[in-house]
Amino acid sequence: MPRDHYEVLGVGRSASADEIKRAYRRQARELHPDANPGDTEAEQEFKEVAAAYEVLSDRERRAIYDRFGHAGPTARSGDPFGGLGDIFESFFGGGFGATGRGNGPTPGENLEADLELAFEEAIFGCAREIETRTALVCEPCEATGAAPGTARQPCDDCDGSGQVQRVRQSLLGQMLTASSCPTCTGRGWSIPEPCGECAGEGRVVAPVVLTVQVRAGVDDGTTLRLPGRGAVGRWGGPAGDLYVNLRVRPHATLKRRGYDLVHRLDLPVTQAALGADLDLETLDGVEELRIPAGTRTGEVFRLRGRGVPHVETRRRGDLLVEVVVETPGALSEEEESILRKLAEARGEPVIPPGEGLISRLRSAFR
Repeated sequence: MPRDHYEVLGVGRSASADEIKRAYRRQARELHPDANPGDTEAEQEFKEVAAAYEVLSDRERRAIYDRFGHAGPTARSGDPFGGLGDIFESFFGGGFGATGRGNGPTPGENLEADLELAFEEAIFGCAREIETRTALVCEPCEATGAAPGTARQPCDDCDGSGQVQRVRQSLLGQMLTASSCPTCTGRGWSIPEPCGECAGEGRVVAPVVLTVQVRAGVDDGTTLRLPGRGAVGRWGGPAGDLYVNLRVRPHATLKRRGYDLVHRLDLPVTQAALGADLDLETLDGVEELRIPAGTRTGEVFRLRGRGVPHVETRRRGDLLVEVVVETPGALSEEEESILRKLAEARGEPVIPPGEGLISRLRSAFR
């Protein structure tokens, strides 16, 4: 049973933080390995002092220790040497040199995928399935990496700590350092009989089909982050994230402008001049659009609430109908006659019949 931390530091249970710090520094100087080269008993006491100070100097961990004793803070401590890093930092202004334990499951990798959407799917949202290859939990070994019926074993070289200690000579004398165990690469355990399905990794790579929920209003080039949908980590580690890059196919008649949609309406000159009621195809169905008489190129008609939904709200943008008045090209004799009568009625001079561009070019060379 480990000794009581307060007893190790020689202070009462009501000692203040300053009293604990002074007691720790006093004993650390006396028991420091540089002051007691080769003294294993002093080295062990030095570790006990360090472990006691690590717990009692932290207000939260001290409170847990006061309630539960050694069982409380032990699970929270990640330093197998009981805070030697803090001691070396106090004396030398730097870290102890330990690399930290690495015997826990490792997080999985992030994945990336591309998804092409129809224009309407991006506007109104959809649920789409994508197929990708990813790392999944190995079922035969249940992510342990060990063959069924066997188990992982603590590393013999580091006794399951994931680190090895070495004594090296420095200008200040002997110094105790710690580094990742080369045998188990810091994990603290080995797998004598790896699982044949996953080769000891606790995961296998396989194709999967994932459902992606696309929110209404997403734009081309948007990347969706799906937490926990990436590859699972080795030996039961948490899964990474899946990043889905969206590509939106262009629409035949509509273009997006922020949260508004733009439709170019090519309008015959007769309808522009006289006005018309048109059936306009929108993403919400057919809408009736009235064109007032005398409409000119560049005029814009706004259909409110027929645009793109805002991603964060239910409000939608508008549909903007931009008018381009078409000038008729090749005319029949009847059409030309009608237009000439119109020009005459309006007092607008026009080129006489037969004096088009070719006739004027011929006249120039006479």
